[in-house]
Amino acid sequence: MSTLFALFLAASTASGSGFQNIQPVSTPVTQPMFQDVPQRPSGLTLYNSKGEVVARCGKKDDSFAGCKMEPGVTLDDLMNAWVHAYQDLRK
Repeated sequence: MSTLFALFLAASTASGSGFQNIQPVSTPVTQPMFQDVPQRPSGLTLYNSKGEVVARCGKKDDSFAGCKMEPGVTLDDLMNAWVHAYQDLRK
């Protein structure tokens, strides 16, 4: 049996697949998911059904003020965006 072991050992060292030094894997440093606390939006952005921005409004006290339509948007697009936003809030 020792002859078989010696033959196996000689074959493994000759082929270069001998013992290797194994380095321990260093564990990565975990980072918190949020580095900054997300803040509530300070205004309202209205989107159409395609996901394009229709208008942006600022927030003043408990109401929205200073709404500005994006270029190329019609009043009909704006009204549809308001209706969809209202319906989404009710869900």
